[in-house]
Parts: sequence; C-alpha cells; structure tokens
Amino acid sequence: MTMKTNQAWIEYCKSLSPAIVETCSRTAVSAGGTSLARALHGALPDWQFRHALARGGWYRLGGIVDGQGQRVSDNLEQWVEDALDACDGDMQQLIDEHEGKTLYATRFVGQTHYLTANVGDAADDFLQLEIEDLQEMKVHQLFSNEPTTLEELVDPRGGKDVPMPLGLPFYKLRRIQHIGAFLQRMLAQKPEPASIHRMLEDWSKSSAGSTSVYANHWVIATREHLDRYHQPVFRAQPIATLAGDPPEFDAAPETTGLKLQEALNRFDRAVGYPMAWYFHMLTTKAVPHWVAQSTVEDALAGFAYLPQRDVDVIRSWLHRPYSV
Repeated sequence: MTMKTNQAWIEYCKSLSPAIVETCSRTAVSAGGTSLARALHGALPDWQFRHALARGGWYRLGGIVDGQGQRVSDNLEQWVEDALDACDGDMQQLIDEHEGKTLYATRFVGQTHYLTANVGDAADDFLQLEIEDLQEMKVHQLFSNEPTTLEELVDPRGGKDVPMPLGLPFYKLRRIQHIGAFLQRMLAQKPEPASIHRMLEDWSKSSAGSTSVYANHWVIATREHLDRYHQPVFRAQPIATLAGDPPEFDAAPETTGLKLQEALNRFDRAVGYPMAWYFHMLTTKAVPHWVAQSTVEDALAGFAYLPQRDVDVIRSWLHRPYSV
C-alpha cells in the first residue's frame, strides 16, 4: 500500500487502532511477542508485523485500592492533588484526616513491544507498532511513611512493602505510526536534517541498505511535545534490535590493513549485516571513532576491503561527524 501524504498515513494508522486494541484484549501476554505478531497478522492480514524488540524495566503510577482490594481511584496523582487541595495544601492535615484508613498506591510495571511492518523500499518506509504489556501492582501503603512532599506520598523510594499483583498482565496499544511520515514532520518543523535523517540516508547509500532492511535491525523511539511557545518538538532515537549488547570490537587503536578488515568482518557477522560496525559506532558506541579514520586511510593506501560506496559514506561522516 502506498500513501503519498503524511496526513494520509496518520489517518490510516488511526483506522488500524480498533483492530489492534481488540487483538490486544484477547491475546495472552504469557504467549510471548511472537504470538502477538501472529495474532496481529490475523487481524490485519495486509500487514506482516514482525516482533522486533521488547524494552522493559519501567513503571508508571496507577491508582488506589483499600485494604480489601476495592478500587478507590484509578488515578493516584489526581486523587492526592484533589485531597491536598481540600486541605488547603496542608500535608499534615491530609495525613490526620486519613489516620486509621488502609489505602494502598498501585503502579503499572511493564515493557514496550516494538513491532514493524515494511511498506516500501525506503529505509524509513515502515509501520511501527508499540504495544505495552502491563501488570498493576499494589505497592506502598499511603501515609504510613509520614510524607512531607507529594513525591514522598505518591512514589516514595525504598520502603518495606512487597509489591503484589492485582491481576494478570495485559497488552495495551500505545502507538502506531508510519516512521517516514513522522520523520517528514520533523523536517517540516526544522529543515536541517537531524542525526536520524542522516543515519537513514547513510543506510540507504551503504552496503547495509542494499543487503538488508533497516527495520529488521532497528526501531525508532519517537517523542513529540510542545515547547514553551506551544510549538511541536519532535525527537527520534534509533534502538538496535540486537538480543543483548552489541559484540565487543576486537581491535586495538591504530590497527590497520588485514587485521582491521578481520575485526570489521567479525563485528558485521555477529550483528548480521555489512557496515554494522559503522552504524553501531554512531549509536551504541560499541565501535570507537578511530576506526572510521583508519578505514578511509586504508582505502587511500590501496586496501580495497570496503566497497567504494561505503568508503564514501565514511568519508562524508569524517568531514561532518554526527552521532544518534
């Protein structure tokens, strides 16, 4: 499917959301990300979503339950702000009014699953789906730590309360977007290409782009917010879909010639595509910058172990470096 305008992609992605939400509601988290991708393909047969990456280790604030597990509020922060306002901002009065009551804060712990589906041949021509798997946990007892600030009340550090699950994990749609459309919106806001635009251009010009698909190896974490002048600000950060950390680059500084070529090849084989070392130099910093200088010096000296198009990409970076 080809769509020419960014707005068309935005509207189209919105039209997919109901089917995705329904799929999330009937797919068990315990079945894993691959099963989620299969379920999505069944619901959206036009798209072959691939499970690319799962990132966890985060949480967000939840609501409030009482000692019997009954729901008091779905929004902990709003409940606390309203209750404090009713006490004219007096934290001690708030504590006194709830003395003897057993109330627990909850939080949602989880991870974000990134799934991608290729649309066309361009490096950024893919749909990216972000689905969270979440589990609500009962955490600390409110007011038991005699809080003096809002933060100490809603999200205290430490404590003796052991988190307890309030239900099974579940999937929730966070975002679906066409990455190329998002990056075009970035350029419309600020015509000077950002680092992510340059990375994608380098991918397309290099051996990586002619050998593999960008979305098979990277996802792009996007953010959008308004600045103080109420103008949109866009951010895009590439994330490698490697399982674990990238391999260690096995060459000492000032290595050249055959030994450097062997180190480059080992890194690329471990990651799975040519020029992987270059893109991880830009992003994960797994490869030191001296490698770029040495490869170009080798090429100028007649060591032709890199295609000329790759040498051209590296030379361009040396003249105008960037990192992502």
